[in-house]
Amino acid sequence: MEKNNKTSISRRSFLKTAAAAGAALTVQPAINRIKAANVALNGENVSSVKKDGMPHRTLGTGRAAFEVSALGFGVMGMTYNRSRHPDKKQCIRLLHEAVERGVTLFDTAIIYGPLTNEQLAGEALAEFRGRINVTTKFGHEVIDGKATGRQDSRPATIRHYCEESLRRLRLDVLPMFYQHRADPSVPAEEVAQTIADLMKEGKVQHWGMCEVSAETIRRAHAVCPLTAIQSEYHLMHRLVEENGVLGVCRELGIGFVPYSPINRGFLGGGINEYTLFDPTNDNRQTLPRFQPEAIRANTRIVNVLQQFGRTRGMTSAQVALGWLLQKAPWIVPIPGTTKLSHLEENLRTLDFNLTPQEWLELETAVAAIPVVGERYNAEQQRQVGG
Repeated sequence: MEKNNKTSISRRSFLKTAAAAGAALTVQPAINRIKAANVALNGENVSSVKKDGMPHRTLGTGRAAFEVSALGFGVMGMTYNRSRHPDKKQCIRLLHEAVERGVTLFDTAIIYGPLTNEQLAGEALAEFRGRINVTTKFGHEVIDGKATGRQDSRPATIRHYCEESLRRLRLDVLPMFYQHRADPSVPAEEVAQTIADLMKEGKVQHWGMCEVSAETIRRAHAVCPLTAIQSEYHLMHRLVEENGVLGVCRELGIGFVPYSPINRGFLGGGINEYTLFDPTNDNRQTLPRFQPEAIRANTRIVNVLQQFGRTRGMTSAQVALGWLLQKAPWIVPIPGTTKLSHLEENLRTLDFNLTPQEWLELETAVAAIPVVGERYNAEQQRQVGG
């Protein structure tokens, strides 16, 4: 438990206040949909269009343009890498609640499980085809339902994974197909051409890449225009601001989808040095940044977010999401959760209207605190930035 939680608004305290309303929200989701305000963004609004009370944003430009809700939903943690999770019926119920609240972008991947996350998304969301979009990812090699630890983006493999994802997701066409990690043995141009062919065949509508360099983005985009780049991005990891990735997205009109926007739950304030992660289903126990000593040191950053949010009626998770949303109108974070109260909390981020000066104040305060621990272990780090 946070030492400063008596003087700050934490994710746990939000959960308590939201719990009483949770049942009513489940019964009458249409009446209680989020009423989103326009957030000032360097003279622009969060979105130029609203549907069902939810602001929408556009990832990509031209024929690569893809309109989605301003906040998406990361499905991964419902079955993979996030310790205990609710049973399937509860997960399906929560995904339906997200749809009712206006979320139209849901993110999964072949490697999550492997396969089980796509199966869950397919079972839960197939009935909303035409209303929402489920994006998925290829690249990590999976053989007989098990991950090998290798990358495989050969054209024949991409085609095979595409067909399998269509079947598991119960779709006729994939709204967006990301390359999850670069394959060092397959040039980006060859991957892009394979996706272009799948688009011509009507099996893929848009495509993206994850954790790749600015140079790789340029090469791939020249062959087949990219709709979005997905990389880790939050107040404790801002590498894409420095390595040219955000810059090239801005230049080429490519959208950006930050994964782990609350730093795997850490910025929500509910994790401390005594938190135990499930050794059979939680990768955080292997990450340097989630070791007890690092958590203890990095809690100072959470305290800054809590103090900033306290005078504005925001939780630290809402501060973290709000900071990302105001960075650019073509950024769409995809926080995940297994709790209705956290879904409600995340979506209510869209209600707040802060000035650029306030966000600068937050950035300055956070930048003064060094982040302890790398985000990935050595093996996982070798797979990013290709």
